[in-house]
Order: sequence, then C-alpha cells, then structure tokens
Amino acid sequence: MSYDDILLEAEESMDKAVDFLRSEYRTLRTGRASTALVEHIKVDYYGAPTPLKQLANLSAPEANLIVIKPFDASSLKDIEKAIIASSLGITPNTDGRVIRLSVPALSGERRQQLANQVKQMAEQARVSVRNTRRDANKHFDQAEKDKTITEDDRDKGKKEIDDLTKKYTSQIDDVLKTKTDEIMEV
Repeated sequence: MSYDDILLEAEESMDKAVDFLRSEYRTLRTGRASTALVEHIKVDYYGAPTPLKQLANLSAPEANLIVIKPFDASSLKDIEKAIIASSLGITPNTDGRVIRLSVPALSGERRQQLANQVKQMAEQARVSVRNTRRDANKHFDQAEKDKTITEDDRDKGKKEIDDLTKKYTSQIDDVLKTKTDEIMEV
C-alpha cells in the first residue's frame, strides 16, 4: 500500500464513522417530532421488507406530530403494523387515509437515559476512529518494513494519522454535544 492510499483509506473510514453516528442520532427520538424516526421502519409490502419512506409521504407539521400518508391506500394496515412492531413505543392513529403519530414529551428520566445512550454511541464511533488509526499505523510500519516508504515517510504518515484522529474525534464530540443539548432541551 502506498503512503497516499493508507492516508486516504484511513480518512474515508474515519469519515464513515462520523457519518454513521450522525445517521444513528437521526433515528433517536428527542422531544420534537422528526420524520427520521420512522423513515427507516421496514414494512412488509407484498412480501418484501420496504423502508417506509418508499411507501408514503412523511411530514412533521407540528413539533409533536408525524403524519404518514401512504402512496397506496391498501398499504395503510401494513404500515400501521410495522409501526406498532417497531421499538418506537408510539401508537399510531389512523383515519383511513393517513396515519398520525403523536410524539409525547420526554420525561426528565427518559432524557437522561437518552443522553447516556447518545454518549455510548459516540464512544463507539471514537473506538472505530481509534481502530482505524491503529490499522493505518500498522500499514505504515509494514510499508516501511517492505521498503516501499522511508522511515521519515512512516513517521510523517503516523503524524498525519494522529492529526486526522484528532480532527474526527473532535467532530464526534461536536455531534455529541449538539445531540445532547437537543435531548436535554425542555
């Protein structure tokens, strides 16, 4: 592996860890309704598990309401079953054409639980970034052993990997702080 390949692969891997954390945070329920809570719920649609966002128009017209309007009215019952089966803990209200999900306000205890869950997810992302650093450093050591890069290049590469690690760890911290503030917001 060349010097640039090692750096590029490490940066892509670290970037994916941060992106994954952001996407996981979008699915967490906070005090305000968001279509991201339901868009990835799998609905059994004609025998195939299909994401809800492909079957219906999703909107959050109010801070505590999510409205789901299926493209195909016959899928309404299937969507309702999938929501009930999901881990959301919200009971859907149906009027025959649309499904309304009323997102209740979070209690102080539940907010604290969510904040702890968010911290654990951030720590998993940090571990992923650190594992990427370890792997990249091993690649630099191996490349130097194989005489494809010099000792100075290896040391320079390890320094760049450390800088990338600091950059992505601080991004994780920023994302964590934003999400924690959003959860604790009353």
